[in-house]
Amino acid sequence: MREISIDSPRNEPKSWLRFAAPQMFYPLAGRLAPWFAAVAAVLTVVGLWLGFFVAPTDATQGEVYRVIFIHVPAAWMSMFIYLVMAFWSAVGLVMNTRLSFLMARALAPTGAMFCFVALWTGALWGKPTWGAYWVWDARLTSQLLLLFLYFGFMALTSAIEDPRRADRAGAIIALVGAINVPIIYFSVKWWNTLHQGASVSLTKAPSMATTMLLGMLVMALAAWAYSIAVALWRVRPLILERERHTDWVAAELTAQEGRV
Repeated sequence: MREISIDSPRNEPKSWLRFAAPQMFYPLAGRLAPWFAAVAAVLTVVGLWLGFFVAPTDATQGEVYRVIFIHVPAAWMSMFIYLVMAFWSAVGLVMNTRLSFLMARALAPTGAMFCFVALWTGALWGKPTWGAYWVWDARLTSQLLLLFLYFGFMALTSAIEDPRRADRAGAIIALVGAINVPIIYFSVKWWNTLHQGASVSLTKAPSMATTMLLGMLVMALAAWAYSIAVALWRVRPLILERERHTDWVAAELTAQEGRV
């Protein structure tokens, strides 16, 4: 299959599709990343203030419930990022675009971090709630499997020296592992588990106070903005490494040395 490449400015399409070329996306990522990082910082401060200082104490769980303002957004993002990785992997396999595979690689460490945070904060929440840091609950077990899938993706793509083979091997893991995401989400409905059901649903009213919900949603938006910023920053060196033999990378590196 012919590889899509838009490296020449003379062949540059006059639409957003031109950013599918690593040469065009590289400067765009550099411009956007600081803005998303600033938004993430502001939303994190606001979300933590709402969650830890404004939201009322839960009548059943007391103060320990406040871990949800970190746990729930982290769990959401760990699943969402994996689906985005699977999407970019599918685009890369179908369209044979280099940038798609690089975006999947750039997202993986952030998704793994959120997955670990979700498991860790869940353990801290589980001790006073269930009396144990860990139980082989359906949701916890499937979430742990998601962490292993992240690790497997990163290990495999790093271990294979040939970039094309590494891209396709990682894409297969991402696409096959995506099956685990709906299992995580619906596990509390499909099996009798200790983990509580969803507090936020598109089909019914939220089962929490408005300030609790607002704080959790703001923290979720902060996690989104953070993920985008970090992915954009991380993909830039990946692009330079993959395109290191091209003239535009040589010119970019020369310009960076001149600015230093």
